[in-house]
Amino acid sequence: MDKTNFIDLISVFCKSGHGGAGSRHFMRNKLTAMGGPDGGNGGRGAHIILKGNKNLWTLLHLRYYKNIIAQNGENGSKNNCTGKDGKDIIIEVPLGTIATAQETGFQVEILEDGEEKILLKGGRGGLGNSNFATPTNQAPTHAQPGEPGEETAVSLELKVLADVGLVGFPNAGKSTLLSVVTAAKPKIADYAFTTIIPQLGIVPYRDQKSFCIADLPGIIEGAAEGKGLGHRFLRHIERNPVLLFLIPADSEDHKKEFEILLNELKEYNPELLDKKMIIAVSKSDMLDDELKEDIVKELPKQIPHIFISSITQHGLTELKDLLWKALN
Repeated sequence: MDKTNFIDLISVFCKSGHGGAGSRHFMRNKLTAMGGPDGGNGGRGAHIILKGNKNLWTLLHLRYYKNIIAQNGENGSKNNCTGKDGKDIIIEVPLGTIATAQETGFQVEILEDGEEKILLKGGRGGLGNSNFATPTNQAPTHAQPGEPGEETAVSLELKVLADVGLVGFPNAGKSTLLSVVTAAKPKIADYAFTTIIPQLGIVPYRDQKSFCIADLPGIIEGAAEGKGLGHRFLRHIERNPVLLFLIPADSEDHKKEFEILLNELKEYNPELLDKKMIIAVSKSDMLDDELKEDIVKELPKQIPHIFISSITQHGLTELKDLLWKALN
């Protein structure tokens, strides 16, 4: 997908419908000159609803919506007729979308396909005067106005849903790995920041099982402070239960590279360090056993590690086993 088509954060003004007013009416016809109250209730104002759609993975379709305004409910009328409810507005969003009302902080999160949640409630319709008749007040002139709807600016933020998030510097081999273990076709080139938007792919596993892996734009030192592309896309890592760190075999300092990546995650959100982690040393097809031992000495002992090569596909089956075990 072209970078101009990947939108993961937008803001839009939303307004739900007002409830219709109840009617103050008394029955009057040629047979009934002085009938009782027959004012109907007002209709409910329209809700604004979010609905998950698994076929969407960007907020692009909402980019040009500045205002989303729902219908008001109709007023009640004579003969105890209730006004029509306003027609609800359903906004389809990709899975992993969080909508936040900027004035109140109220949040709605969509995680499943077809899931619907009310973002802004429409106002209730007012009661007509027929509801207020009593033995001592048989001709009430009171009817309720409809309740107002809700209105606020809403920020929609997409955090990509994936089981595994690939974390690494630019040119660590993340896109190549994704292209080999999934059917995804990310752009691959020999320069930094080849990946400029998140890429998703499904990894087939044994017994017709599978899991989703996300290649996130390369993180650099200072990403949490806004440098490079990493700051914009670090939010997507929050969704991944397992993080796969890719450290290239030709790195000048494997320990330092991992620590920089870990520190950027910590600076952005310390809770990211509680996730399950695996280290894959990429581009390792030319390493002998002695060089591998030297690299292992630099890596943290408490985190599982594996040597892989996307070109020769060495170690990829074992990597899938490690990831599946971590996920389950």
